[in-house]
Amino acid sequence: MVARMSEKRTGAGSSPAPRSWALVLGASSGFGEAAALAFARAGRNVFGVHLDRRITLPNVTRIRSEIEAQGARAVFFNVNAADAGARAEVLAEMSNVLAGERLDVLVHSLAFGALKPFLGEDAKGSLSKAQLEMTLDVMANSLVYWTQDAVWAGLLFEGAHVFAMTSSGSHRIWKSYGAVSAAKSALESHCRQLAVELAPRKIAVNAIQAGVTDTPALRKIPGNEQMIERALAMHPAQRLTTPEDVARVLVALARPETTWMTGNVLRVDGTEDLVG
Repeated sequence: MVARMSEKRTGAGSSPAPRSWALVLGASSGFGEAAALAFARAGRNVFGVHLDRRITLPNVTRIRSEIEAQGARAVFFNVNAADAGARAEVLAEMSNVLAGERLDVLVHSLAFGALKPFLGEDAKGSLSKAQLEMTLDVMANSLVYWTQDAVWAGLLFEGAHVFAMTSSGSHRIWKSYGAVSAAKSALESHCRQLAVELAPRKIAVNAIQAGVTDTPALRKIPGNEQMIERALAMHPAQRLTTPEDVARVLVALARPETTWMTGNVLRVDGTEDLVG
């Protein structure tokens, strides 16, 4: 299988000044979309990995166009980010595209998991072994695999940043969120371990804990309306976190001089988790 790559160029024949690159896993919606656009506005080219069917591909086209409107390049791959073969092919193609340019940001924003209770009324309505393992693999373990392969391929080096999106669900209980909660907890643990192992290379790894944010992923969680209402009712600022709030923080942190800040779970929620 050849990784499906899409790139629309503007200004054919021009030779834009070299830019560094950001790789965004889950780039077609929510936090990933906002991060991709924010990094482009801040002067980076963007690799985007996403998994979309034909009905949602127009949104991917829009995102790419907005990136290119900032004078950046947008190279997107419509593949399963949790598939080892797809990952290898994407990274190989990225190496070809980079051709000596820097990849200095990796954002893990994959939101695909099973939303079932551990113990439903029967086995059919309960979380299965396959569903639990899939959720952990996609939403947590894939961070390790992408980081490993990017480092081994020589794409991430001194001054780079790895960010992974977590949530307060890593330490709070929400209905039918058990598998995702476990994945978020594992994701934070993976960030700590990667941070220690990558510290000698001066590569920072941090988990970003966003507040309740109205994204397509949130809308798939049973009881999401109540989650939104509760967050709005108790938040001191009386608003939800937005993907743009998080994206601005990512851009602000992603500088070579900030790599000493690593191994953390950084709250980007306007104090939501403190008062909740």
